[in-house]
Amino acid sequence: MTTSKEIPVSFEFFPTKTEAGHEKLIAAAHVLADQQPEFFSVTYGAGGSTRDRTINTVLQLDQQVKVPTAPHLSCVGDSKADLRQLLTEYREAGIRRIVALRGDLPSGMGRASGELRYANELVEFIREETGDHFIIEVAAYPEAHPQARNFEADLENFVRKAKAGADSAITQYFFNADCYFHFVDRVRKAGVDLPIVPGIMPITNYTSLSRFSDACGAEIPRWIRKQLESYGDDSASIAAFGTEVISDMCQRLLDGGAPSLHFYTLNQAQPSLAILDNL
Repeated sequence: MTTSKEIPVSFEFFPTKTEAGHEKLIAAAHVLADQQPEFFSVTYGAGGSTRDRTINTVLQLDQQVKVPTAPHLSCVGDSKADLRQLLTEYREAGIRRIVALRGDLPSGMGRASGELRYANELVEFIREETGDHFIIEVAAYPEAHPQARNFEADLENFVRKAKAGADSAITQYFFNADCYFHFVDRVRKAGVDLPIVPGIMPITNYTSLSRFSDACGAEIPRWIRKQLESYGDDSASIAAFGTEVISDMCQRLLDGGAPSLHFYTLNQAQPSLAILDNL
């Protein structure tokens, strides 16, 4: 039986708008640091809307919590000069990993703007500017990006990102291990062999999960939806069921060759820990 510390893991946080929220994030990070994660990551709001908060959170996690921390970097709405400045700041601070994304379009923006429009262009730019300094993570979408024309087009986008110089990939979360295995199989057949790490979303609140999943294209299987709906406001039952379902999926992913697990923590430690304890 493996212990959680024998399973390679990483944890994602989002920068908060309030001091109280930030304190909760740092407290959760200290707890999760005990799992000896490979790294933490910190998200970047649509169009760079959380830039300063992202930078501050990254540096605090990296330097004070002492877990290597990877900032998300997106190219939508940022100039090459802006990106160059951020890369310089991170490199000088000793940051060694970056999650390179196209980024979410700010509300009302129908298409990507800025000098770099796609994630593969951002990966190329980071490599041109910084050589091999950074480990570059990119995003993968086992169920296809919600804005992709179709699965094949999205697969081509992923292969372009990988071949532009990415080292590893983290998937959007999903609730069906088969979609992950199918995606990895297709990527391998396309000649790309970089590690593809499944993104894991603990289930703690059905209403917000349902809304978020609809927006990002993550399918919640009907049997899971129906079971969660039946619990109503019984948060303890939702959490217990969610922990069991996600733990089973994680075990299947690891048994099937997933290189590690990346948890979307929503700035909470306990839901991820409960899953790791089960494993």
